[in-house]
Amino acid sequence: MEDKKKTPLIFGKHPVIDAIKAGKDIDKLLLERGTVGDFEKEIRRLSKAHNIPLQVVPRERMDRWTRSNHQGIIGLLSLVKYYHIEDILPQLFEKTEVPLLLVLDGVTDVRNFGAIARSAELCGVHAIIIPESGAAQINGDAIKTSAGALNDILICRERSLMKSIEFLQASGVQVMASSLGAQTQLHELDLTQATALVIGSEGKGISKPVLKIVDQDFMIPQQGKTDSFNVSVATGIMLYETMRQRMG
Repeated sequence: MEDKKKTPLIFGKHPVIDAIKAGKDIDKLLLERGTVGDFEKEIRRLSKAHNIPLQVVPRERMDRWTRSNHQGIIGLLSLVKYYHIEDILPQLFEKTEVPLLLVLDGVTDVRNFGAIARSAELCGVHAIIIPESGAAQINGDAIKTSAGALNDILICRERSLMKSIEFLQASGVQVMASSLGAQTQLHELDLTQATALVIGSEGKGISKPVLKIVDQDFMIPQQGKTDSFNVSVATGIMLYETMRQRMG
């Protein structure tokens, strides 16, 4: 029996088509009964070309999978393929690229994760590093919120963020952490070097053990009375500043 709570989903016309073309592993596609026109023809062509079973089902069945606006198409995804930073980083250096990485420490909201991935892909991040536990599930909501960016950016799932950070530092990557208590401001950093930015959770921020071993902590300047930026917005600001420095 299919577990609708645990099965990763992707839904919406453009996200599903983008996922198929990107080579995502999809167990099967659910197409709403009565769908006609160019979209139906494209889905049938892609499902045949990529050997993906296609089932035409009533809307009621699709609505049981998700209450979001699925636009008449749902893909049931296989397990997400994860990488390890030890395999990715040497390849970046071999290509003479200046690595830009994100380390997510406790980001568990799937929509925040998707929004972060969207900004990361747009700003040239090479990989996002997440822990095996205490991380947002990469499900349909995350993929849709990312606008397809999760199909194009590498996700490294690591057993220990501490060891991953130590590996980055030993490899010549500076590890910088966003922290409200920091004295140094974002624009004062040199982000043109090989860099990993550590992002903490919405409620607790970066864990103390991680904050203790990073090379530098920093803050984003703010003037209003609100406590802090939303984590995905803050990440976008950090990445834009990094991109600005590197393009300048």
